[in-house]
Amino acid sequence: MIEVENLSLTIHSTPVLQGVSFQIAPGQIVGLAGESGSGKSMTALAMMGLLPPGARATGAIRLVDRELLDLTERQLCAIRGRQIGMIFQEPMTALNPMQTIGAQVAETLVIHDAATRSEALEKARARLDRVGLPADRFPLTRYPHELSGGQRQRVCIAMAIALRPRLLIADEPTTALDVTTQARILDLLAGLVREEGMALMLITHDLAVLSGLAERVAVMQGGRIVEQGPTSAILRRPGHPYTRALIAAATHHPAPGTRAPGAALLEVREARRAYRPAGRGAFTRPAPVRAVDGVSFDLRRGECLGLVGESGSGKSTLARAILGLDPLQGGAIRLDGQRVAAGQPMPHDLRRRMQAVFQDPYGSFNPRHRVGRLIAEPFHLAGRPPDADDRVAEALRAVGLDPDDRNRFIHEFSGGQRQRIAIARALITRPDLIVLDEPVSALDVRVRAQILDLLADLRGRFGLSYLFIGHDLQVVRAIADRVMVMHAGRIVEQGAAEQVLHAPRHPYTRELLAAVPELPAPIA
Repeated sequence: MIEVENLSLTIHSTPVLQGVSFQIAPGQIVGLAGESGSGKSMTALAMMGLLPPGARATGAIRLVDRELLDLTERQLCAIRGRQIGMIFQEPMTALNPMQTIGAQVAETLVIHDAATRSEALEKARARLDRVGLPADRFPLTRYPHELSGGQRQRVCIAMAIALRPRLLIADEPTTALDVTTQARILDLLAGLVREEGMALMLITHDLAVLSGLAERVAVMQGGRIVEQGPTSAILRRPGHPYTRALIAAATHHPAPGTRAPGAALLEVREARRAYRPAGRGAFTRPAPVRAVDGVSFDLRRGECLGLVGESGSGKSTLARAILGLDPLQGGAIRLDGQRVAAGQPMPHDLRRRMQAVFQDPYGSFNPRHRVGRLIAEPFHLAGRPPDADDRVAEALRAVGLDPDDRNRFIHEFSGGQRQRIAIARALITRPDLIVLDEPVSALDVRVRAQILDLLADLRGRFGLSYLFIGHDLQVVRAIADRVMVMHAGRIVEQGAAEQVLHAPRHPYTRELLAAVPELPAPIA
């Protein structure tokens, strides 16, 4: 179907890809694995002819018998969407918020003169049905913001397969999705390859995702393919040190803490929070959604408590109430015996004792400010102490960065370094509790392992308590002492991490665990 041979790429004379070669046959799934910056996405963009200004590609990219590198932009436009489709990592960015989902799926058909406007909408309806978005629940008139993350990704898949392309490129299509939604999207992609006869190139940094889906895998490092072959053989007996390092990082467990958890620090009792979604009819009022429905638990000093569940289960709503950002409609939250009046002004001392680290380390910072000011931001709410500058330096050292980094801007750092800066910002007020909302889901496996080690080390050194919210059960298993499973606003199971994640009692927990991809056991 497609053959990449000795592909090299420079951007303004800087080498990006060097001698990349692989093939994908019709009906075959090939995985492209590696860390950020390894060249995976740039390889895909070269195959699509979407390279930035200043780029120069050499070698060969043949789709069937046609050399893509020799084509003009007009000729490439005729191929994109018709013969090669692409699914991007972030569906909300890939979709136009001003257009309905029906119009966006139909657009590919209209642009390629494959159908009239009315015919295109009929075919768009069929493709949306094919990807699991039936007409009775997902009319063509819906907009992207009215869908969940997994549903938006299905719309992107429908757009990519609208004209039944020969090759489908999926660039990190499940990174931000919970495990059950991820499993459904991967099953959908496998079914499309099987039924449509297309070839699929799946780009990911998660080797476990490839283990149960891809027939072959190519591992990239520094713009080169360092190892490729049958997936099972590569993952069970890796030959290259870099592949072995990726596998080790994917199964990494931080050293357990030496401190025993103390008395209860955070107490949540019968917390309730409901909201009424916006209705689409003039005379209809949709039923209220119970985002948090009678949740009760304790979090002890020095403990890491994991909170897992699908998107929409109520995890983030509960976290916002604990941080005092959203009001409760029932129940109570106390930190060390002091009531948290959620949604109301909070005393400075109480605000100082709770901090948060969010999923996107870049999106949570103002790019116009230097790192020193960004780290010191919590002082605006908790009061600026006289030794604020010394605390900024201390926080940077605590997360493994240089105090002089305070004078740089956030765009000058890698993703892992940005998350370290986010953790430094959370440490600046010397809190008792840090709420970690998906803090490593956007990171590569090796960077993820470093951040988990850092969090474990900081907990031991400073006696911190963590509420660790995540959809990756392997990560939660690695760091949490206890785990709570949340479903439809309720805690359906909780207990020691080993017990809950190895011998679950609730059917929903078993469903979550069944959806987790796992690496095959290595051969000695």
